Amino acid sequence: MTRYEKMFERLRRRREGAFGAFVMLGDPDLETSARILDALVEGGADMLEAGIPFSDPIADGPVIQAAAERALAVGVKPADCFGLLADFRARHPQVPVGILTYANLVLARGRDAFYAAAARAGVDSVLVADVPAFEALRFAEAARASGIAPVLVAARNTPEPTLRKIAMLGEGYTYCVARSGVTGTAVEARFDHRAMLATLESNRAAPPVFGFGISKAEHVRAALDSGAAGVISGSAIVALAEANRGGPEPALRTFVAAMKAATVLGDSAGCSDEKEQLDAGSSPA
Repeated sequence: MTRYEKMFERLRRRREGAFGAFVMLGDPDLETSARILDALVEGGADMLEAGIPFSDPIADGPVIQAAAERALAVGVKPADCFGLLADFRARHPQVPVGILTYANLVLARGRDAFYAAAARAGVDSVLVADVPAFEALRFAEAARASGIAPVLVAARNTPEPTLRKIAMLGEGYTYCVARSGVTGTAVEARFDHRAMLATLESNRAAPPVFGFGISKAEHVRAALDSGAAGVISGSAIVALAEANRGGPEPALRTFVAAMKAATVLGDSAGCSDEKEQLDAGSSPA
């Protein structure tokens, strides 16, 4: 089983949804970024999604764009990001980690070389945000050749044939956007995605995880109530880290703990120590 499969199975037994935390690698610098990654896991994040700084992140709103600019300003490069993730993997052998990136960064290194570098760093998945499903096959094949899960994006208005292709090509989880536009918290997330979720399920897609605009505990509950397997929060976390730049770890741990608490669907008595044992590396994947 992959780390994602183990995570979703563990959470299913515990009657919990997955809480994923997004962070821009290298923001505000490499040392602080490493501490932020640890703080997110310490707060209770089940999975991480990591951005590689890029000058033209078309799916990202102003908060995440600003984080990428800060990282680029201090000279953070993709190789530095792979190094951060490799170090994180050594400290946290069980936590699933995905990269969210853009085609230019993948192709600049070379498609096969990028996925191979991600695999060496212990990355579980890669989502190339500006590659649509009809162009995704070559990326998905290269990802799988390196043991990386290709994650694809689905939306409420995605046509059914495209959803079937997403289900066929995607692995790890399916990124479901909770609203139109770019990342951020200014526009309220929506979870009226029943037709989309039904099509993904009937085509045996990877578990649906909602992102874009997830910033409150009530968003977590609404997403899970709609049928999602989990959520990913990004802009709220990046903004909180920037607001507490002198020492963001306590604020991040508190925020993540509150969001993770909202993923509990029922009684999970008797299982409270399982996640801690896994994160300690009792049975590395």
